[in-house]
Amino acid sequence: MDIYEEIVRVRLHGSRAALATIVRRHGSTPRRDFAKMLISEDGSTIGSVGGGQTEAEVIKEAGRVMRSGEASLLKYQLTQKDAAEEGLTCGGTVEVFVEPILPDPKLILMGAGHIGQMVAEAAHRVGFKLAVVDDRESFANGERFPEAEEIVVAPFETGLDTVTVSQTSFILIATRGHTHDQAVLEQALQTPACYIGMIGSRRKTQIIVQKLLEKGVSPEALSRLYAPIGIEIGSETPEEIAVSVVAELIAILRGAHKRNEKQRFVMKLLEKAETAESKAEVKA
Repeated sequence: MDIYEEIVRVRLHGSRAALATIVRRHGSTPRRDFAKMLISEDGSTIGSVGGGQTEAEVIKEAGRVMRSGEASLLKYQLTQKDAAEEGLTCGGTVEVFVEPILPDPKLILMGAGHIGQMVAEAAHRVGFKLAVVDDRESFANGERFPEAEEIVVAPFETGLDTVTVSQTSFILIATRGHTHDQAVLEQALQTPACYIGMIGSRRKTQIIVQKLLEKGVSPEALSRLYAPIGIEIGSETPEEIAVSVVAELIAILRGAHKRNEKQRFVMKLLEKAETAESKAEVKA
């Protein structure tokens, strides 16, 4: 299989991989400069950068690179023993550049209202692929969302069944009502999405979290929720809210986001619910 064709396939399917390339060598090494190996998330490989211990180290580093999204340069010294195992007469030094192959981030907008429209425009400008889901064709259409690659008109309760959700997907819940928000959130928590955010007030968040706890959704699952969403900039208009939300998405994507007091609100709700449950058990 061709490495470059596989890279395209990996990106299209929303998977991750790492590409290792020999960029410099000195002495006796089993492969020449620019030899390549593609390492998939499951550890399978295409190509080779030398085999043996060198390749084992590269595969291990590839896992770290896929998780962090940051490339690295490995320098490996082949000892006489390593060289003998590779069928070489003497050792050498090889440098391998390991770079992540990551899909473009995908933002799934559950709700095609004014906020969703502004978020879509801002997110598209910074490189997010877009999918829009709404149960109203008059809202979810190409005229309102020309940037979207996917536009789905479907009930919110089953909307996420119609789009592909991977570990690099971001789900933003911005429907027109609490009932729809709750239904989407319950479904979203069953996906591998790296971000699940819900627009709305603290009061709304508290009500929905409590209802899902009563339905049996685990605190661990609910701890994945970001609500209220967005970085605090005092935003009020749909355009300002979009800037705040997309800034949060970028921070998470780049690994620069830390849950501040606002994002810890959900965790406090869950801790409060757990405490109340424990007290009730003691009284019983």
